[in-house]
Amino acid sequence: MQEPQLTPLFSPDEIASKVREIGAEIARDFQGQEPVLICVLQGAFVFFADLVRELSLPVHCDFIQASLYEGGVEGSERVEIVRDLGSEIGGRPVIIVEDIVDSGRTARTLLDRFAARNPKELHLCSLLDKPLRRKIEVPIRYRGFVVPDRFIVGYGLDLGGYYRNRPGLWSLDDPTTSDRPVPAHPPPPR
Repeated sequence: MQEPQLTPLFSPDEIASKVREIGAEIARDFQGQEPVLICVLQGAFVFFADLVRELSLPVHCDFIQASLYEGGVEGSERVEIVRDLGSEIGGRPVIIVEDIVDSGRTARTLLDRFAARNPKELHLCSLLDKPLRRKIEVPIRYRGFVVPDRFIVGYGLDLGGYYRNRPGLWSLDDPTTSDRPVPAHPPPPR
């Protein structure tokens, strides 16, 4: 089976350094507090696991799964919550941890949804930011890398369930030229 062409973007060492940097910033900002970190499944799980291990303060971890569905009309995308939080966040500091902010639709939906639950404060943390795809602006408080408008895999990000376990982050040059099974509907932008 022929693999598609992958171009390296960030090495495991570069990612580890960036995760340490973000972890130190969060620990500084929330010293003396116990923030709730919310992992947006599935793509953020590797980043989330590494990030929480970098934090030198007590944290509560929770998980949410959201899917972006694109309709036939421009701008008709909608975000569906597949799995909601298992804990209360009212009155607590909250950080949403994303793998990538692309169009901004999923991030905006989650920010609005959690703001309605009255957290003490609410921030967005994303390993990757793809501003060239942005349709809705969202405030990213903790940002890892700004990336080009390319499909990215590795370090938890996938194409049809493949490549999540690949070390580092890679640009998938042309997912349509691969013999690897590609989903009928490629993963939507996040």
